Parts: sequence; structure tokens; C-alpha cells
Amino acid sequence: MSNGLAFATVTKALALLIANNLSPEIDMAVTVDTKKPPAEPPLDPTINVFLYQVTPNASMRHTDLPTRASDGTLLKRPAAAMDLNYLISAYGDEAELVGQRLIGCVVRTLHEIPVLPREIIEEVARVPYLEGSDLAESVQRVRFTPTQMDVDETSKLWGMLYQTPYSLSVCYQGALVLIEGREKPVPAKPVERHTVRVVPFGAPGAPEPSGPLEEAGPGAGSADGAAGPPAPPRPPAPTEGEASAADQDRADTSAEAGARLPAKKRAAPKTGGAKSAASPARTRKATGRGRPRGGGQSGSGGSGASGASGGSDGPSAAGSSDSTES
Repeated sequence: MSNGLAFATVTKALALLIANNLSPEIDMAVTVDTKKPPAEPPLDPTINVFLYQVTPNASMRHTDLPTRASDGTLLKRPAAAMDLNYLISAYGDEAELVGQRLIGCVVRTLHEIPVLPREIIEEVARVPYLEGSDLAESVQRVRFTPTQMDVDETSKLWGMLYQTPYSLSVCYQGALVLIEGREKPVPAKPVERHTVRVVPFGAPGAPEPSGPLEEAGPGAGSADGAAGPPAPPRPPAPTEGEASAADQDRADTSAEAGARLPAKKRAAPKTGGAKSAASPARTRKATGRGRPRGGGQSGSGGSGASGASGGSDGPSAAGSSDSTES
């Protein structure tokens, strides 16, 4: 932050920065003025640093709002963020192109040192009419960037300077300069006690999680925002002995389940053997039905059930032979 001498301090420091960096290209005495371009062009080598416009900084113009409370108490010292626009022109003997040589040195200096050095600001602050300037203490540094202007804008700028002939010149913008108010704000009230502490859940003295941290259940709120019945209390955590007993029970249960598995595997072959023993009987019975005469012979060599089946087939066969003879 700076006081009301900041604009003049920046202008004088810019002129001093240019004057200190003209060598080695310029080996002649050059006058660096901070005046408006003269109506009569000087014959001696001269550089004019003219502050022709001061504009609000677009990105910082609203950063200090609000500065007062509702009752009018000053909370923060107001600061105006401004940009400085400079017209730098050069004069000299046109036969030796002095003006062009001087403009070249100006461009080289501001491109090489775009930020205004603090030591130059401190040196300028020793000038009698700039005593009390606190620009050197400002955290925000002033940076110079070239401003591109077309022929129409240049013509308007020089036309604003009444009866001043055009001369070779360049335009630069210095940003950012903060002009701070003089009134001191009311100091904030001190903190009487600190009541904020951070502890993890489960630590001694830490509150139990509730509300959104709990899972949805009987104690969860309804859709319309009404609170539901309180959640049931959590069961106490098992002790070390109870946890060991539970682990032993799970181990015993797993062992018993593993012991029962071989018995099931042994019972499986018996079931399969019974099925295989029953299947041939069904095959022989089906064969006897398809071939009646062969059924009697196979019945005599088979079991009792098969023999009975063969006996029943015998009359049927006889009857068929009698019908053939008749």
C-alpha cells in the first residue's frame, strides 16, 4: 500500500531508471524530463516521460469491498488500485538519428528491467518534494508493459496535446499502484478462549457420531425432514477373551464340517452301484417284451420273476401257432 505520493514517485523513478541505463549505446549528455512534450522541440538530446492517463485496474478495483460495517465502523482501510499510462518521447538531431537511438535505449531498458527496482524508489524518495513517500514499503511492485497503439489512437493522443508537434514515442503502462486511505480501522476484538479441538472418533472424550454419519435404519429421519425414533444403542465391543473364544468356536465348526465330507463321498459309490445293478434288469425285461418267443427261453435261465414273465408269454405264443394252422 502507498500514500498519495505514489504516482509522482513512480514517474520520477521511471525517469531515473531510463537515465541510468542509456550507456553504453549513448555516449552523450541526455536530459530526461518528466514534463509534457514541449511545443518547441529541443535541439539537445532529450527524453520526455509524460504521465498522460491514470485508469482503475480492472482486476483489483473491487477487492477492498466492503470496507465498513453496517453501523459505519471502518473494518478495512480502503485502497484504490490504479494503472499509470506513460508517453515517452525522444528529441535530438535528426541528422544523426538521435531520437531513434534514444527510443531504442528506452525499449531495451524497460524490456530488460520491467519491474521498478526498490533501490531506485528509495533514492527518489529522498527528493525534497517526495519526502514521506512509502512506495518502497509496498508489497505490490510496479511492472511496466508496452501498450500497442495504432495510427488512429496515436493521432488522438498527440491531438490532445494542443499545438505540440508529433515526435517519435512509445507508450508504457505501469501496474499496479495501490493508494491507501489515511483513516485507521477499528481493531478486531481479541479471541478470549479457543474452543475448537479436533479428535478422532473413539478417542477418550470424543463424541459419538450421529445424524448423517449413522447408517440409515430405524433411527434415520423421514423424507420430509422429521426426525425418526432414536437409533438403538450399539452393542459393546467384545473383549479380548470373548474374541478368542469366538475364533475357537469357528475353528471347531470348520473341523466338524471337514470330517463329514469323506462319509458323503463314500456313500456316493454305493448309490451308483445300485443304479447300475438295476439297469440290466430293466434292459432284459424290455428285451423280453419285444421278442415273445425268445422271452420264454430267457425266462427259463433267468430269475423267478423273469420265469413268470416267460410263462405268461408261452400261451400267447401257442395261441398264435394254432391260429396259423387253422
